[in-house]
Amino acid sequence: MRTYHCFWLLFWVGHPHQSSSTPLSERTNGFPENPKVLDLSRNNRKELSRSKRSWMWNQFFLLEEYTGTDYQYVGKLHSDQDKGDGSLKYILSGDGAGDLFIINENTGDIQATRRLDREEKPVYILRAQAINKRTGRPVEPMSEFIIKIHDINDNEPLFTKDVYNASVPEMSDVGTFVVQVTATDADDPTYGNSARVVYSILQGQPYFSVESETGIIKTALLNMDRENREQYQVVIQAKDMGGQMGGLSGTTTVNITLTDVNDNPPRFPQSAYQFKIPESAPPDSPVGRIKATDADVGENADMKYSITEGDGLEMFGVITDKETQEGILTVKKPLDFEKKRQFTLKVEATNPQVDPRFVYLGPFKDDTTVRILVEDVDEPPVFSRPAYVLEVKEDIQINTVIGGVTARDPDSAKNPIKYSVDRHTDMDRIFNIDSGNGSIFTSKPLDRETLLWHNITVIASEINNPKESSRVPVYIKVLDVNDNAPEFAMFYETFVCENAKAEQLIQTLSAIDKDDSFSGHKFSFSLAPEAAGSSNFTLQDNRDNTAGIFTRKSRYNRHEMSTYLLPVVISDNDYPIQSSTETVTIRVCACDQRGKMLSCNAEALIHPTGLSTGALIAILLCIIILLVTVVLFAALRRQRKKEPLIISKEDIRDNIVSYNDEGGGEEDTQAFDIGTLRNPEAIEDNKLRRDIVPEALFVPRRTPVVRDNTDVRDFISQRLKENDTDPTAPPYDSLATYAYEGNGSVAESLSSLESVTTDGDQDYDYLSDWGPRFKKLADMYGSPKGSFALFYKQEYREQ
Repeated sequence: MRTYHCFWLLFWVGHPHQSSSTPLSERTNGFPENPKVLDLSRNNRKELSRSKRSWMWNQFFLLEEYTGTDYQYVGKLHSDQDKGDGSLKYILSGDGAGDLFIINENTGDIQATRRLDREEKPVYILRAQAINKRTGRPVEPMSEFIIKIHDINDNEPLFTKDVYNASVPEMSDVGTFVVQVTATDADDPTYGNSARVVYSILQGQPYFSVESETGIIKTALLNMDRENREQYQVVIQAKDMGGQMGGLSGTTTVNITLTDVNDNPPRFPQSAYQFKIPESAPPDSPVGRIKATDADVGENADMKYSITEGDGLEMFGVITDKETQEGILTVKKPLDFEKKRQFTLKVEATNPQVDPRFVYLGPFKDDTTVRILVEDVDEPPVFSRPAYVLEVKEDIQINTVIGGVTARDPDSAKNPIKYSVDRHTDMDRIFNIDSGNGSIFTSKPLDRETLLWHNITVIASEINNPKESSRVPVYIKVLDVNDNAPEFAMFYETFVCENAKAEQLIQTLSAIDKDDSFSGHKFSFSLAPEAAGSSNFTLQDNRDNTAGIFTRKSRYNRHEMSTYLLPVVISDNDYPIQSSTETVTIRVCACDQRGKMLSCNAEALIHPTGLSTGALIAILLCIIILLVTVVLFAALRRQRKKEPLIISKEDIRDNIVSYNDEGGGEEDTQAFDIGTLRNPEAIEDNKLRRDIVPEALFVPRRTPVVRDNTDVRDFISQRLKENDTDPTAPPYDSLATYAYEGNGSVAESLSSLESVTTDGDQDYDYLSDWGPRFKKLADMYGSPKGSFALFYKQEYREQ
């Protein structure tokens, strides 16, 4: 039995006019027993009065997820023009018409062909039309109607995430927000309670709770401690139908982590620590490590260590290792076992960041006692100073003590000490030291002008244990003594004009002194006694460490005296007074009216502008080398043009080797193909040379064939004879040597290497008949000056 779920509605189609509608049928269980039809009156536009025409139909409703075997009945369309004689035809169009929804064209009954899903499509809009079967014309205008799909609770709530991850600080108050979960239901929220979701907690009590309407998860237990339990897994259920019986549900998992807060103070696991350190430990060296534990993590477990009390506050320090949160005790000052052998410290550990909410739990710090024992070691000697500075005059006598150094053994044993000079710092052995008392004395003369400072190193070592030693620098300053006479600041070579006048300044002199003067140098100048009265020049001291040379007479003659040597005495004013005699060279020169020098006899004042003989020779040598290079290059170019086309040692042709090849006898088949020698019929007689372009074409000669059983020696002899008598046989650049070495062979060597030992001279005039290429060779072999070795070689051609 079919059940019809529909609402009957009345619609008027056409222009506004007074109309009436068919009353709705009575309802049974909310649905009509028979579908109400829609009456449609035809509009006669030719008449003045409008007649009623309208569709009468229900707004159809269907439940989704129909499970019946027959088509689901939707409703019925009917026109008031339908007289029941079958003259009208109903046509359906729109969403799903003809596929999802079909209509009986005669009766107007509409059916759904398959199950509908509201979540896929909740509303279908269709259009209906009635036409005359005979004429095909519509008897009613096309009108729309709606089919709505009623929802049923066929979708369970789904959470937006399969797994939620959340965190909340430990020790939080009850009701602290943790996270909000959300579930959605695909059912129609406007129809019934199918999409009304209610949340509940299935797992996670009594630690957490969830609000039923919003899905907000909150803490439900006071003082949850991360140190006791850090991870919680909460299961939340979402149920539709408002949580009523029969509703669908879905679940999700919420992983909640308690984050750390600083609610635990640091604590030392030991009340006292003890460390040992040798007295030789340098500053900043570590003594030991201590660590306070903290149940918190991260920055809440950060530590800060400090020394608060003890007798080693100045000797030791403590720093914090940021990686391990350990306190590292370090040495601040050098230790001395002989002075103090034990130190006691009080070290405190605190949390830099304290949460005021948990101050009531106690002070967030702790302290411990650290005892440090200093160990005695055999220490090297200690000098009384870190460095020594000595002063000594440069004229001091050899082996004179200039100062000393002292060192002591810091150990309680007080071992004796031996001193020495590091010779790497005194390579010239200028200083020595007394090994017993450390007195330093000179062993060579000193010179301040040569070296002002001497930097040496003195070594002090224990006599009983020489490995224990220490070094100290000694800086020795050499003090100046007036032991150097003044001298000219430069070499003076001046000139005087032949037409010079008397009392004319020709040169100004200045002097220098290698010695040091704290108040400044003061030099005096004068002529030497032997030149003071007889000189043609005078000297005037300017009292400012300079002096001038003046002419004593007018006119000088360079032909009579071309050069004058003027001795000048220079003295200083230090004690003891030092003086020296310097000579000024004065040349007589010809000058113009303005006193400009024209020529002198002195070659030093003449500057030739031409090239020297050495420069000319060098230029000529360069030109000769350049010409020789050009000639050699041209000769090489000419020789390259005559080279064969194939010059590679790796020529692909058989039986051809280089000039420098030495065969290995009959066993050596690398130089030539022994099979070719034993089978001469395989040789191609008419093959021309491929390495060079022949200058003239000769008719290939055909040689008689030697039988297979012919000995190699006979073959070679025959080929030699043929080549000797054939003037057209061209020489070849890379040939194999004809040689035969066999067991018991009585043949003589074919080589002419030993031809110089023969009694008579050989006649090589026949070489002139071989052509112009061998004319030069004939001249060379025919010369009485020497003898040449001749190798008979034969060109082998590929078969």
